Amino acid sequence: MKIMIKMEVFLIFLRGLLMGTADVIPGVSGGTMALITGIYPRLIHAISQINANFLISALKGNFVKSKTEILKWDFGLFIPLLCGIGLAVLTMSKIMTIMLTVYTATTYAFFFGLILASAIFVYNHVDELNLKNVTFFLIGLVFAIIFVGLNPIQANHSLPVTFFSGMVAICAMILPGISGAFILLLLNQYEYMLNALNNLDFAVIITFILGAIIGILSFSRLLNYLLEHHKSVTMAFLVGLMIGTLRLPYDKITASMGDNIIVVIVAGVIGFVLVIFLEKQFEKHHIHWEA
Repeated sequence: MKIMIKMEVFLIFLRGLLMGTADVIPGVSGGTMALITGIYPRLIHAISQINANFLISALKGNFVKSKTEILKWDFGLFIPLLCGIGLAVLTMSKIMTIMLTVYTATTYAFFFGLILASAIFVYNHVDELNLKNVTFFLIGLVFAIIFVGLNPIQANHSLPVTFFSGMVAICAMILPGISGAFILLLLNQYEYMLNALNNLDFAVIITFILGAIIGILSFSRLLNYLLEHHKSVTMAFLVGLMIGTLRLPYDKITASMGDNIIVVIVAGVIGFVLVIFLEKQFEKHHIHWEA
């Protein structure tokens, strides 16, 4: 029994590593990795259960009720998952700075393969190919193509902007198909946040995290509702988003084709195969949850 519990904790931690790695990559969503590895429904449900009742009870002096509210939280999921995400973000922020600068086309080709395979995986969660699902697919596709084509917003790097960026980016990070890192790229905050992580600028990091907490607690309830009551159209919309966001790595690849074309193609194939491999491996260890 203890061995099984330790294995589950390790697998959740591993999922956190994959999610954290994806969240640092523009064009790849940590939410997609959560979906691929079978933890997504439990994660969204667990986040949606967090509220301020524990704080309200504590302020009223009812510490027993406050403790009861806190114990409802899924710490068995949050602790190993957040440890994995944190470790991956701190590690990958340094690696991504080098890869995007030195091996631009190859790196984005890898992203292209990741996103394409992820879109196919998410499509498998669409119940049927009817008019409603196709419509939402096209809406997501057109929105993503237009959105990706926008020039980066020249926002400054003040703490209020960092807080807002955290709110917006975290919503994208938990949503399959939208990359939180790409949102930061669009807001002109991506390289700034990478530097903040590399230099351990705690004022900026803490401000971003506070914004992310507010954003995720607000957005998770809506997402939990959509997945419970409108799962098929939501997934169809997300597939459209993912296919549309392929414009980003494609544009980056064509703009920096100094890399060997064979290497670029191989990188794309590796990214595609990696997602398929991960999905097959984690399919054996999907974590069940009770709503």
